[in-house]
Formats: sequence, structure tokens, C-alpha cells
Amino acid sequence: MADASQLAAWLRLEQAPGLGFMTAHRLLSAFGSPEAVFDADASQLQGMIGDKLMRILLAPPSPATVALINKTLAWAALDGNHLLTLADEAYPPLLLEIPDPPLLLYAKGRTALLNQPSLAIVGSRNASAQGAAHARQFAQALSAAGLTIISGMALGIDTAAHEGALQDGGATVAVIGTGADIVYPARNHGLAHRIAELGCIVSEYPLGTPALPANFPRRNRIISGLARGTLVVEAAAQSGSLITARLAAEQGRDVYAIPGSIQSPLARGCHDLIRQGARLVENAHDILSDFPGLQSHASTAQKPAPLPASDHPDNDLLKIIGYDPVSLNVLAARAGLDTATINAQLLTLELNGQIEMMTGGMVRRSG
Repeated sequence: MADASQLAAWLRLEQAPGLGFMTAHRLLSAFGSPEAVFDADASQLQGMIGDKLMRILLAPPSPATVALINKTLAWAALDGNHLLTLADEAYPPLLLEIPDPPLLLYAKGRTALLNQPSLAIVGSRNASAQGAAHARQFAQALSAAGLTIISGMALGIDTAAHEGALQDGGATVAVIGTGADIVYPARNHGLAHRIAELGCIVSEYPLGTPALPANFPRRNRIISGLARGTLVVEAAAQSGSLITARLAAEQGRDVYAIPGSIQSPLARGCHDLIRQGARLVENAHDILSDFPGLQSHASTAQKPAPLPASDHPDNDLLKIIGYDPVSLNVLAARAGLDTATINAQLLTLELNGQIEMMTGGMVRRSG
């Protein structure tokens, strides 16, 4: 990591109002470092940038910028915290291949994981029980084989992927859409702590950056950019996960998708990806074949993923039912409940028009 004065110059450049990624990269290419950019005079800057931006770069940093720089340098000095610049040897080489790599990466944890063979696993925040089980299962098998699992620490598929990777001591990286000093969503506080300790949390956003909606689609390019491939587990049409898959394809990386029931809206995005050329995968072998140096754990990957037991009525049961017809006995086994309790909950769901009772004692979701 660069020394404090160098980091201060990088932070000042990052904070320059109106300075976009492409202009910053152009200035760095011309002058070699942020310090040299700020040492340049008006005659050297003229013609490269507009007058307004030139005045900003020539002026001393604002008090707010100085305060943020000092706060960030103090944060980076803490054990386990890292500030990686584009010029840092530890900056992920795969990320340098994308069109707009961040000037700075704020990282907590094991930054060496950013240079290891990795796969991104993404999907719906409102995952079904089966989708979450698939994400956890694939992440566990792939991390056991030596891949670092990258995701975005959102609820649903992301959370399941991180948990699956950590289950047997595997590695995972969370790319977040807030400052590295903020946990979002708040209910993932415990997971964030585990990832910071055993894996790595990465952000391109300055400390204190809140959870702004525009930040999350943009951070997706880092999720896909850090990985050699992206696996989409569940995705509705036009979901954020499809943005990550599109970015992965544009970056020249592999895209994989798990198919689902034709009745499930959460399978439509994956089916669209498969129609567009994504590889259909059914087990970890299908992905590990693209990573010839890694040990295969196909026996783990091919076992049916158990659905989590639930003692919550109605809504949790609806998730467990899924979109394909299922028998009462199978449903009871999935939920870990007796058939009398299941019947009572099914009656409520049927009266609400959320499920259909079929011939032969089968049940399925209405839509």
C-alpha cells in the first residue's frame, strides 16, 4: 500500500468535484501520479480538461476534503483495513482489464483473495427457499474446490452464496455499494463481520457513503470484474443480477445460469440468459470444467440441496412450496412440520388464493 502522502493525493484526486473516471485515467496517464497532477500548472493542464475542473485541481483542497482524507488515512491505518490504488501491486489484475476500474478500492480483510481464481454468484434479493439452497450449495462446493466466491452481500442469493462459501472454511469477497465503514443491509451485520475476518469486503465508495440506489448497479461491474465468471442462480426479468451478467459478458467473462421452473418468475431471467448464450449448469462440475487446475467436488455439488426448515406460517411455507407441484408429505419434510400443521397453513394460503390444491394430494403456487 502507498504511504500516507501518496494516499492523500489519490484521495484528493478521487474527491475532485466533476472529475469522472475517464478524465482521471487520462490525467494519470499523462502525468504518472496524482501528486504530479496536482503539481502541474495551468499551462500543462490546459487543453486536457475544462477551465472549471482546472481551477478545482489548482486550488487547495476544501476543508471537507481534508477532513475526509484524514478520516480515511486513520481508517486505513487500522489493522485489517486497506486502501488500494490503481498503481498498487496488490490491485486486482482482473479489475484492471475492465473499461473503468476504480481509482481506489477500500478493503477490509484478506486482500490476497482479490488475486485468486474466483467466481461471482448473484441472484434475487427475494429468493425462493430452493434458490437460496442452490446458491449455498454451489458456493460451498466451488469454494471447497478452491474458488473464491464473490457476491454483493445483499439479502437472498448473495447472502446464501457468502454463507455457503464460509461454511467449510472457504473464501468469499463481498463487493458493497456503501462506504466500507457501513454495513448494508443492517441485518447482515454478523455476516459482514465474518467476511471481514475470514474473507474480504471491498468498496469503491468513500467512507460514509450511504446506501444510495444508484451505487448498486454501478458496483456490479466490480463484482463481475473481479471474477472469471458469473453464475446467476435466480433472477426475475430486468433484475439487477442480469446487469451483472451483462457486464460480465461485456468484460469477456463466462456467464452461467441455473434453470428453474417455467412457472417461476424468478427463473425467467436465467432462462433469458441461457437463450442468449449463457451456459446452463446443474452442478459444480459444469463450472469447474472451466477451471482445470482446481479439485472437483462433484459429489457434494450433485446432492440435492436441502431446503431450510421453517417454523413460520404462511409466507415461509409459500416460499418452500415453490412453483412446481409438490405432495403434502414432501412439503412436510421440507418444512420440518407435521402434516396437521401443514394442512392448517395450506388452508389459509388456499383461502387467500395463493395456492391451488390439485388432484392426488398435490399443491402448487397460484402465481
